[in-house]
Amino acid sequence: MSSSPMKLYTPVVLSLATQLSRWPHDPEMPLQGRARSPSCGSVLAMSLALDDEGAIERVGVSAQACAIGQASAAIFAEAARGQGRAKLQTALTAIEAWLKGEGPQPDWPGLSAIAAAKDYPARHGAVLLPWKSALDALP
Repeated sequence: MSSSPMKLYTPVVLSLATQLSRWPHDPEMPLQGRARSPSCGSVLAMSLALDDEGAIERVGVSAQACAIGQASAAIFAEAARGQGRAKLQTALTAIEAWLKGEGPQPDWPGLSAIAAAKDYPARHGAVLLPWKSALDALP
């Protein structure tokens, strides 16, 4: 590991983690998804509502995850509006490649706030949770 835990759990990461209350999980939304990280056991449930074009209009999140997973969920939720399945799949693929050191950091807004997690393979699953749970929810 090239980073210290203090660098991983920065004030920005912790602040993002506390922002999830802006997107409460709503079991009444028409689409529900769930993802679990095999590396750390974190779980994220997501509720989505789509607009007439099939793009995300509303997001709700329930996270039983570390601060990185929670921060990642907040980063996802902040920029999810207007995204469709294809864009989310492209973003997930790019984030997976970046985490493996096989590509540049994707340009998803806010992702740089959790960039230090790249040096912690045990946290990679937590970073990916929101994209995986959203894709699980989408038709």
